[in-house]
Amino acid sequence: MDIILRPGKPEDAVACGTICYEAFKSISGQHNFPADFPSPEAGIGLVSHIFTRSDVYSVVAEVDGRVAGSNFLWELAPIAGVGPITVDPSVQNGSIGRRLMEDVLRRVREQQFAGVRLVQSAYHNRSLSLYTKLGFDAREPLSNIGGNALRVEIPGHSVRAATESDLDACDSLSLRVHGFSRTTELLDAIRQGTATVVEHAGRITGYASSLTFFGHAVAETNEDLKALIGAVPEFHPSGFLLPTRNSEVFRWSLEHGLRVVQPLTLMSIGLYNEPKGAFLPSIVY
Repeated sequence: MDIILRPGKPEDAVACGTICYEAFKSISGQHNFPADFPSPEAGIGLVSHIFTRSDVYSVVAEVDGRVAGSNFLWELAPIAGVGPITVDPSVQNGSIGRRLMEDVLRRVREQQFAGVRLVQSAYHNRSLSLYTKLGFDAREPLSNIGGNALRVEIPGHSVRAATESDLDACDSLSLRVHGFSRTTELLDAIRQGTATVVEHAGRITGYASSLTFFGHAVAETNEDLKALIGAVPEFHPSGFLLPTRNSEVFRWSLEHGLRVVQPLTLMSIGLYNEPKGAFLPSIVY
């Protein structure tokens, strides 16, 4: 195939968003898992939002003058995040995905990011193989968790809405747990009204930008993380991502009626510190 890569633009949103929906629906359906997007409109809405952001690099693939796929690099922190990467099901397995990944990895090198990460659907053998061949290491098995709101309180761990005055404390926490800052994401979440913090013994011991696919959380202890999860008034249909190795919180979630939707894998190239605390990653990283 004659594949042409070019920067994405807002007028690509309908084509790219529709492909995003169809690609995830096709792959998940082949493995008997639910689709990540409920409708083409949901995919279009996500891609339309991404195209408005100056801190997300986009690349579109064309085949014979027709949009055939896209990929995105989130440049919000010293660690960049990849995704969603999607290819039209009618032209999959023709090296378009590889070309899209190679393009964003070129961007990572040019912009000198300390590292880059992505989250991969664990049931999708081809993407796991591709990312591994491109240099990504599997770092953390994840479980996509969904269900009804728990409305559970953890004694001594109070949860409230985050404010901009909490940024320094949350940034310090992110640095201690992960070794890098995610202030830009958290500030966006605070302004959107989705961010929360947990306080214990008079200080902030955890925060969440949101408990969704695109949200992340960082906490000193599992009790702090449970408090953040328990305080969510309603889970988004996409649920949230939980490190499967965190058996305590995983078991607690299941015992409180939450369920596993699908398995995923956190992968990385470059800087990666084993987290020194409890955390929930986003679908980007």
